[in-house]
Amino acid sequence: MITRRHFLRDAGALTLGSLVLPQLANAGTLFPEATAYPIGIQLFTLFKSMNDDPKGTLEKVAAVGYQEVESAFNMRGGYYGYNAKEFKALVEGLGMKWRAHHAGGAPFRPRPSAPAAGGAAPAGGRPAMDFSKMPPMLNLRDNYQELVDQAAEGGLTYLVCSSTPVSTLDEIKQSIEVFQKTGEACKKAKIGFAYHNHATEFDPVEGTKTPYELILSQTDKELVKMELDLAWATKAGKDPVALFKEQPGRFPLWHIKDIKADNKTITEVGNGVVDFKRAFAAAKTAGLRHIFVEQDMAPDPIANITTSYTNLKKVLA
Repeated sequence: MITRRHFLRDAGALTLGSLVLPQLANAGTLFPEATAYPIGIQLFTLFKSMNDDPKGTLEKVAAVGYQEVESAFNMRGGYYGYNAKEFKALVEGLGMKWRAHHAGGAPFRPRPSAPAAGGAAPAGGRPAMDFSKMPPMLNLRDNYQELVDQAAEGGLTYLVCSSTPVSTLDEIKQSIEVFQKTGEACKKAKIGFAYHNHATEFDPVEGTKTPYELILSQTDKELVKMELDLAWATKAGKDPVALFKEQPGRFPLWHIKDIKADNKTITEVGNGVVDFKRAFAAAKTAGLRHIFVEQDMAPDPIANITTSYTNLKKVLA
């Protein structure tokens, strides 16, 4: 199965019709703060569709009911072939808001085992990617100011590091330095900066602390926030609510992702083992501001995100 971590293991990624959809309301009293969050989508979920037809795909996303989007790595370059202002106009023209963008922490390097075009499809029947056709991608290590400037130009609320090298203490140290610089630049541009985790951030490195612990303890809590991926945290055996209590207010973004009991298969929201209701009950402690449904390179994208949207509305009810 291809996941974002498989895709971006060593570095990370750069990164129907017009209708305005109302925000969710009257969603119950179990966790009333959750009613304030429009349901967003991480566009990596629709990787192939967004590369084939970004406008048509976004029209379908809006028709499902999604209100916010988070952009990601793509094969068209920039923001699915658009510049920041153009992509903002496209998204807003469909009644949605472009809230965040994922950028890699270091130059992208595909895995040696990644199949080339024409090779065997990965598990799940997803298509192989021909990385030789990939346009240059900006990364935070080398291009953080340019990425911050583009995020500000697009009116984004957050710039997010999608993935970064954390296999050694030296890599973690370098990543922390990049995060601090990027966080400072984002603050000047009046946008937020966050780091998106995978399961590996919770594994000890060189017999010492985990990348997650080192990143949060050695960065300014006002400059570097977290985008907690609930499925990857669950896979790592971590309790999201406990993480929120350890670092209150530091989790303004969540990836609403589900995983099956095998701890391998990413699935639609509500069809796995992640306890979303318990997480949302602690949203105030987390400092939650935006949520993005994600199912890494979903096999049947529009059907999958429709199921996730329907199930998530039930969670919020």
